[in-house]
Amino acid sequence: MQRQINRIPVTERDLREWVRDLCKIYHWRFRFTWTSIHSPKGTLDLLLTNREQKRVIFAELKSEKGKMTPEQQETFDDLKACGQEVYLWRPGDIEGIAEILRAPLDEPVLKGW
Repeated sequence: MQRQINRIPVTERDLREWVRDLCKIYHWRFRFTWTSIHSPKGTLDLLLTNREQKRVIFAELKSEKGKMTPEQQETFDDLKACGQEVYLWRPGDIEGIAEILRAPLDEPVLKGW
């Protein structure tokens, strides 16, 4: 008999805390938008910096089915067009997120991100 596993949904807050923990492990500074009320529309959730790797990452966190607002998508596209390292991260991406934070930029990391 096969057992059904009930999965508890992972919230964006849960994901943020996982990313925060990974940042501590891999020596990244972690900055996040506490509430969008006091931020311009389209501001992405995270700004991560690593002096050792000389990298800056912008990331938007969403639940598995969450969608970016048009303003967030515009910011995301602007950053990407300017050559910035920018990601949309979901709970299912946690292993890939760890690889991105661990690896220096010149190492290959998950193609297609």
